[in-house]
Amino acid sequence: MAFPEGFGWGAATAAYQVEGGWDADGRGLCVWDTFTHQGGERVFKNQTGDVACGSYTLWEEDLKCIKQLGLTHYRFSLSWSRLLPDGTTGFINQKGIDYYNKIIDDLLTNGITPIVTIYHFDLPQALEDQGGWLSEAIIEDFDRYARFCFSTFGDRVKQWITINEPNILAVLAYEVGRFAPGIPHLGTGGYRAAHNLIKAHARAWHSYDSLFRKEQKGMVSLSLFLVWLEPGNPNSVPDQEAVKKASAFALDFFAKPIFIDGDYPELVKSQIASMSKKQGYPSSRLPEFTEEEKKMIKGTADFFAVQYYTTRFIKNQENKKGGLGELGFWQDMEVDYFPDPSWKGVEWVYVVPWGIRKLLKYIKDTYNNPVIYITENGFPQRDPPSLDDTQRWEYFRQTFQELFKAIHVDKVNLQVYCAWSLLDNFEWCDGYNLRFGLFHVDFEDPARPRVPYTSAKEYAKVIRSNGLEGPP
Repeated sequence: MAFPEGFGWGAATAAYQVEGGWDADGRGLCVWDTFTHQGGERVFKNQTGDVACGSYTLWEEDLKCIKQLGLTHYRFSLSWSRLLPDGTTGFINQKGIDYYNKIIDDLLTNGITPIVTIYHFDLPQALEDQGGWLSEAIIEDFDRYARFCFSTFGDRVKQWITINEPNILAVLAYEVGRFAPGIPHLGTGGYRAAHNLIKAHARAWHSYDSLFRKEQKGMVSLSLFLVWLEPGNPNSVPDQEAVKKASAFALDFFAKPIFIDGDYPELVKSQIASMSKKQGYPSSRLPEFTEEEKKMIKGTADFFAVQYYTTRFIKNQENKKGGLGELGFWQDMEVDYFPDPSWKGVEWVYVVPWGIRKLLKYIKDTYNNPVIYITENGFPQRDPPSLDDTQRWEYFRQTFQELFKAIHVDKVNLQVYCAWSLLDNFEWCDGYNLRFGLFHVDFEDPARPRVPYTSAKEYAKVIRSNGLEGPP
């Protein structure tokens, strides 16, 4: 079961989740510092990322883990407030530049390709204080920051992700307030943030394209969190229609503007307009792109970066109420999401390997057969975890089988796979209770030792042989 020659095997992390050093060497506050320090059980046991894996001082230990696995690619994110403490280029923190220069140079010295995420949920608090992603001013701020990153690191970094999971960020941070900054704006905040996130990404892509691409010869995209969706009853026409609607919201909301035509899916626009009218709004709660903006947004990705964890069934549910009130992103869809009772899982991640193959085929067929990178995929254990994580390894093993079929049978142009995550880390609202790492981190020990799980040892074998042993 050999993968194509030169296939990229990686693992991923994100700055706030692993670095710690929250107030070290001139780093400015980010929204997650503020959010976690406010307490109030917003995060499991009021845990914070103040120290996390200590990667800010323990990068050499992370590098040992990367080399032990034999990774060809390593995806990490830059801390905006470590580089630009107030979010602007008015003050540049050289210590932050030095830290990321060392990571990039060490990776390249060891033959490992860096995939660098410019922004992974950790907005500088100074910019949040000015409205954050709800304010149009953020588009210019992000573009300036992205240009700073391209000019500082782009001589060596050739694979860029502008924004991690903007679809998750918009809803969890600005719609329901579950993620930092934690102030809900039900029914409106998610759409406003999404609108600005899409425009910010597009601006940054154009900046790279016009100012840096010719000399640096890199690629720029954004990572989308996508769940594969199936009708609850495959023979039910309402359920089939519900899947189309849910897919427009969950799969195509960000991808269609960026990869196809610069605008939201028609189903999304008509559904939100109809729900807004029912609720007495004078116009749709979804903002509109101007014709000029559509032209700016269209075609602003050089590859399709997808983050897949699991699958859900969908059934039609008109006049859906409950949960988070009548207003909101999920309510607008008028569908129900649910897992198959027979699926094994931990928390929200169910083991549904066939979902990733179907999703990859959907991306190929819908988005003109793009080059695809899987920038996150993984399975958690609850704390305390077992070093012999056989259930997780089974999730990975079955996933690799499905990726093999997607490449060889469906002819999907998948080129890189990154497991989430290199290390157990701060999993946002779940704190240290969910462990996604290939390496166990003891958060009680100040030295934060890294110990490989069984899945890490097995993954290293896959990387060595560029595939799984035996027939698919």
